[in-house]
Amino acid sequence: IAQLIYMSGFGNEFASEDSRCPGSLPEGQNNPQVCPYGLYAEQLSGSAFTCPRSTNKRSWLYRILPSVRHKPFSPMSCGDLTESWNEVEPDPNQLRWKPFNIPKSSEKKVDFILGLHTVCGAGDSKSRNGIAIHMYTCNTSMIDKCFQNADGDLLIVPQQGEILITTEFGKMMVEPNEICVIQQGMRFSVDVFRETRGYILEVFGAHFELPDLGPIGANGLANPRDFQTPVAWYEDHTVAIGYTIVNKYQGKLFSCQQDFSPFNVVAWHGNYTPYKYNLENFMVINCVAFDHADPSIFTVLTAKSTRPGVAIADFVIFPPRWGVANHTFRPPYYHRNCMSEFMGLIKGHYEAKEEGFQPGGASLHSIMTPHGPDVDCFEKNSTAVLKPERVASGTMAFMFESSFSMAVTKWGLDTCHRLDKSYYKCWEALKSHFNPNWKPSSK
Repeated sequence: IAQLIYMSGFGNEFASEDSRCPGSLPEGQNNPQVCPYGLYAEQLSGSAFTCPRSTNKRSWLYRILPSVRHKPFSPMSCGDLTESWNEVEPDPNQLRWKPFNIPKSSEKKVDFILGLHTVCGAGDSKSRNGIAIHMYTCNTSMIDKCFQNADGDLLIVPQQGEILITTEFGKMMVEPNEICVIQQGMRFSVDVFRETRGYILEVFGAHFELPDLGPIGANGLANPRDFQTPVAWYEDHTVAIGYTIVNKYQGKLFSCQQDFSPFNVVAWHGNYTPYKYNLENFMVINCVAFDHADPSIFTVLTAKSTRPGVAIADFVIFPPRWGVANHTFRPPYYHRNCMSEFMGLIKGHYEAKEEGFQPGGASLHSIMTPHGPDVDCFEKNSTAVLKPERVASGTMAFMFESSFSMAVTKWGLDTCHRLDKSYYKCWEALKSHFNPNWKPSSK
């Protein structure tokens, strides 16, 4: 695959035209009576027209045929994709999944859409307020088929196998340790090159933003210049047997047919785009004196709720860094939280649980469910000689944290057959170190 080109920045006003059609962007207006090259002008709005400028999102697409030329949508099988949060009883236990199985290409061809499985979620796409977490496990590329999510934004975290994403805005290659965001309504197709697995965070009713930095200052965490947006690319491709548009709408899947590729956008401009980011570029902030700082310092992107400081969902990573805190238990502390914490592992070993939590697996610690280091981690780090050391080298764990109390699906609790029923045992051997005769050391 030829080296792909990207534009740098987060939320910028971009403009791009395919080099095969110079001058295809209209000059000085959005919607001329006749567009250059005989193209159609189509606006894609990601916010209400009257949103403040700081949150107003839209792009203008100049395409060979408009999206509206298609046959009617019909319902199709949703497989393991669901928004039914009451299909099984709630489970407040600590949950951990072994690596999710990827179907063998020799046994069954499964593309990105067929390989979507909902693990947990809450809220409602109809009222535009909620979250869903999915796994994708697939082994074959989408052919003459694209996906559109009318319900919300998708933050995609590849774990095994790179994915080539063709969008109406251009192409992105996204590899493990990178992420991408496909915003609401954007059509895309996924090519894979081997057995492939990853995680998806879906949010209804909000877009992802960079977190405010407060006293950190003007720089740090995920810097805007490191986000990459594709450049315009089109295909003038007729599909006589029918091109399939799959639309996720109100939690259900629908499909329709048309006789041309939707990736026929010759030029576009605007600030509502897909984008990708390499997690290695995250500028890590950490404690350099004492105590364990809260994991919010590792926030890459946030989807804000209407309550100040409370997120519908945060995307948080635990990247390689230095641990230097003195007089401190350095791993994550024991915790009960008013937020739900879903964790995944892209590669390596998570510091609080060296065993059991594996790449391609996951864990969920629900609202007010206790969690924290396992017994081996606690004992080792309570007696360790504290010196500067590298933490999480060769590792990338992440967390989808949400203010919603997420329900686990039947697939997540049962059908996937990957739930680790012995997870609770990693804390069983924690013993009391209480000494009623302890005295403060004299200074």
